[in-house]
Amino acid sequence: MRILIVEDEIKVCHFIERGLKEHGITVDTALDGHEGYVLAETGDYDCIILDIMLPKLDGYEVVKRLREKKIKTPVIFLTAKDAVEDRVQGLELGADDYLVKPFAFSELLARVRARVRRERNQEVNKYQIGDLMIDVAKRVVTRSGQKIDLTPREFSLLQYLAEKQSEVVTRTMISEHVWGYHFDSMSNVIDVHMTNLRKKVDLPDCKPLIHTLRGIGYVLEHRS
Repeated sequence: MRILIVEDEIKVCHFIERGLKEHGITVDTALDGHEGYVLAETGDYDCIILDIMLPKLDGYEVVKRLREKKIKTPVIFLTAKDAVEDRVQGLELGADDYLVKPFAFSELLARVRARVRRERNQEVNKYQIGDLMIDVAKRVVTRSGQKIDLTPREFSLLQYLAEKQSEVVTRTMISEHVWGYHFDSMSNVIDVHMTNLRKKVDLPDCKPLIHTLRGIGYVLEHRS
């Protein structure tokens, strides 16, 4: 899951970012409405958490422009504006939900997951590729019934590969969806994590599932 936070209060922004990342979610942030709009227009996000009172471009205008561009990414307003007319205006402009500050992070996380699940119609909680099983809800990975211990980043990487099962995933796609927009995709960090992940997933006595397309990217699939 990849989330965009558009929030000009740095402490609030970092608090939400840290909380989401602890749950294995990839996060990009913007501190003003203009930057938020540009990222939302060009990036592939599962949900946008958006303040209303923002510099350069307020949240209402950001939503309005996104909907005019036919961008349907779910938007949750997170704001101190708690009047009924503010809620009505936000929802009528095309926002999907509205949460008032101060807020409980657990409620925000639940609303984000609910919106993403609704957008996808149903959330996939389990993946099977050959004898590899990935339980997203429990964050458990097994191969041939043997549990595989992964770091949070390795799990996010494997989950993304599973979501794109049998599709070619480029380094740029990985950097954006697993590390975030500001990550330098030219560094060797992706290669290091992929090497470590492959050592854990492609056990010596098992058929390889993670395949490299030299100069292009990676594919997770079971090949007979």
